[in-house]
Amino acid sequence: MSAHCQLTGRQPGFGHTISHSHRRTKRRFDPNIQQKRYWLPSEGRHVRLTLSTKGIKTVDAIGIEAAVARIRARGGKI
Repeated sequence: MSAHCQLTGRQPGFGHTISHSHRRTKRRFDPNIQQKRYWLPSEGRHVRLTLSTKGIKTVDAIGIEAAVARIRARGGKI
């Protein structure tokens, strides 16, 4: 599963882990990605979305129909 949100587009960030002696090594900051299944009434089926936790809250606020419309407008496949 790739670490990016279908709705918000959130992706991993990159940076350094800095030790006590101040040596730097590369690291990756992954977003909190969850797979969530929603009922899509207009199509009469369930859709499984890969969302960040902020994306899940956005779906709760605007509704699944509007969220799917946003994903499709960005060129995402559902």
